[in-house]
Amino acid sequence: MQIAPTLTATPLFQVLSDTSKQPSIAPLIPALKVAIAENLAPQVQRIDQEGFYPREFMHQVGALGGFGQAVAPECGGAGQGVRSAVQVIEAVSAECLCTGFMVWCQIACTWYLQNSDNEYLKTHLLPQVATGTVLGGTGLSNPMKHFASIEKIALTAEKRPGGYVLNGLLPWVSNLGAGHPFGIAAKLADGDDYLMAIVSDAFAGLSLRQNAHFIALEGSGTYSCVFKDVFVPDEWILAAPCDDYVERIRPGFILTQVGMGLGLVTGCIDLIERYRPRLGHVNSFLDDQAEDLAAALASARLKTYTLADQLSQPDVHITPDLLKAVIQARITASELSLKAANAAMLHAGARAYLQGSEPARRLREAYFVAIVTPALKQLKKMLHHLEQS
Repeated sequence: MQIAPTLTATPLFQVLSDTSKQPSIAPLIPALKVAIAENLAPQVQRIDQEGFYPREFMHQVGALGGFGQAVAPECGGAGQGVRSAVQVIEAVSAECLCTGFMVWCQIACTWYLQNSDNEYLKTHLLPQVATGTVLGGTGLSNPMKHFASIEKIALTAEKRPGGYVLNGLLPWVSNLGAGHPFGIAAKLADGDDYLMAIVSDAFAGLSLRQNAHFIALEGSGTYSCVFKDVFVPDEWILAAPCDDYVERIRPGFILTQVGMGLGLVTGCIDLIERYRPRLGHVNSFLDDQAEDLAAALASARLKTYTLADQLSQPDVHITPDLLKAVIQARITASELSLKAANAAMLHAGARAYLQGSEPARRLREAYFVAIVTPALKQLKKMLHHLEQS
């Protein structure tokens, strides 16, 4: 006769709150968690089920300094480095991955701006994005796939006096709304080079269309962006050509996304713990327990924070080994998210199958972590290419 194992581990909330066992946490995290509990948690159902965009909360994150953690103080940031930026995304994603994704979009926008040599954008736009006064997104899904030889570039650019004229269609760009700036890449019509720029629907000829509905992330402010003879002044160009610039921003672009996975897994472990008092006697037979997931989470978190600290060094050199480590961290975040969300569903049992249940939302969110660019399959393709070169 099989006997169910007795689970006597320290409660997970005690493990996670024991600072002697955890890496250092950004100073703003306690205040951010209060804001999450008071102003985000009550809105999660509306965000997920009704597509509600939590604009006020996003501005609050900016006011707390959440978007500017990796931004230099002279540009409106806190200068705390990439680790702190990951922790902000992680904290928000633990409650709501949709909002955590939008926080990542905003932080990615600051990342593009601060890594550009364009002093105009650093002076005039970066402080507004870093403080959340202006909300912004990222339109680099298509370019990142293009540079990985997965799909064709969607936008073309022609050089004109004082700037460039852009045409094309970006199918899905997130954290958008009226006046939200976002990053794009386009192929130059007169050669094989590319440019990157910051644009918004305030530019004549650029229109936003919201004609798709999603099974998750419905409140993420996701639009199709139509470019019809859009003139982008030189002051809004991040880099042209942009080969070196893309290599500079790509590791941070990828690694900060890991915060979404770390937060999601934290939320799933919390769910599993929540069902332990009532269902622990039978859930103990399941393969994936809270303690196992917590150990994997702690390992992934430590590796991610270590890489984030490396990327924060002013003289960092992006070697193939460093890029491979970043990609592997992102792969781990996808796979662990899927594992944790699947476990949460099984631990909850039939309750998880109710319309609007939290475990079901977490499962849908976990697939997003594995699908959002760079998707799990793209990451594995990139890693394979690096290992073969």
